[in-house]
Amino acid sequence: MKTTDGVYVKELSHEKTVLLVFLRHFGCTFCREALSDLSARIDQIRAYGSELVLVHMSDVETSAQYFKKYGLEGVAQVTDPNCLFYEAFGLTKGTARQLFGLHSWIRGFQAGVVDGHGVGTKQLGDGFQMPGVFVLQDGRVTNKFIHKLAGDRPEYVDLLSACCTPAG
Repeated sequence: MKTTDGVYVKELSHEKTVLLVFLRHFGCTFCREALSDLSARIDQIRAYGSELVLVHMSDVETSAQYFKKYGLEGVAQVTDPNCLFYEAFGLTKGTARQLFGLHSWIRGFQAGVVDGHGVGTKQLGDGFQMPGVFVLQDGRVTNKFIHKLAGDRPEYVDLLSACCTPAG
């Protein structure tokens, strides 16, 4: 797995802790909410000496628009249009309940309408692909959050604090 800058994620994890975030498609309200959450916590993530790496199913041009909108320009990214890395990390396709159940509708209304992340249309990528978050250290997964429902909202900094201490 290489970033669009040609850096191997596994090698990067030997230099610093990697917070590897697998996103849903950019048309998804929860994907945009995740970008907003990550942007709000980027300084805390970096305070742990960690590198944020975002994995998505889109192209670099599309991702750049969203990363810029959410203040995540320059964050390392991996494009995975065929979801091969999603699969390798055990992330599955969502069921109707996981994607469209009552919880998703309620959370979608909260995130999309109340919190202003909008209700989008499907974009490049697999609309059924579930997201997930992994903490990588020295080439191995030391913590993870596997979404049970599309609207689950991980505590990114808590995932880091469970396995590393702030730098400095």
